[in-house]
Amino acid sequence: MDEVDAVDELGPVDWIVVEFPGSKFNGQIAPALRDLVERDLIRVLDLLVLKKDADGSLEAFELSDLDEGEIGGLRGYESELAMLLSEEDVTSLAAAIEPGSSAGVLVWENTWAAPFASAVRRSGGQLVASGRIPIQALLAAVEADEKEEAADAGTEQLAATEGEI
Repeated sequence: MDEVDAVDELGPVDWIVVEFPGSKFNGQIAPALRDLVERDLIRVLDLLVLKKDADGSLEAFELSDLDEGEIGGLRGYESELAMLLSEEDVTSLAAAIEPGSSAGVLVWENTWAAPFASAVRRSGGQLVASGRIPIQALLAAVEADEKEEAADAGTEQLAATEGEI
């Protein structure tokens, strides 16, 4: 299979930067990530750790540069990583991190979606829009709906009570 065919078989590729105030990870993310990989839902393509000092200076670390206690077994992915992020990408991503914080940068393929994505491409389709709804926005929407329902229930209760008088 040539490189073009291999890329055509990829699922959607996503990335995230997850910030942690302070200077260390505790390794608790590794088991959840490992579970996703083992169930063939995702394939880790790139993974690095950024540390921004209080003065704003930045250090980027590959997994081999970090203590096993900080990364909790993530080193096992290192041989499989594609190293997709350039130095310019890292600098751009680091702008989102607050001074005095650490962050994990993860790039992954959604392997679960690969057959669908490949079929779309083979049939001439192309992705024209994509997005993600932050969980905080979903929680806010649910809370707003609950308040509205409670207010409506209170209004109905008041109307029913006034009708009895």
